[in-house]
Amino acid sequence: MIWRRFLLTALIFFNIFLLYNLIWSDNGVFAYLELKSRHEQLKQRLGAVNDKSLDLSQEIRWLKTDKAFTEKMARAQMNYLKDSEILYQFPKDPPAAKEPERDKEGKRADAQ
Repeated sequence: MIWRRFLLTALIFFNIFLLYNLIWSDNGVFAYLELKSRHEQLKQRLGAVNDKSLDLSQEIRWLKTDKAFTEKMARAQMNYLKDSEILYQFPKDPPAAKEPERDKEGKRADAQ
């Protein structure tokens, strides 16, 4: 009878230990779910990189074979011009209107 109780107690503690390892250990359920989520993110990132690689490979083939495409890319990326063309470049952000220095001095004097 005592051996049965001892065996039952040992088995209960062993089951608790296994349950703890199943859920909260480094190889448990939570770690598995985190790794599964990371795997999905990496698969999506790999798909995007593969798509970009395919686009770049196609662009390389066009640059090697198509003179019109080569000219178009050189003109677009390096601002190359034909003899009869004029290039106008505009700033992306217009400069902010500056106050004259004397107005700033007057405001400082008024504040003091």
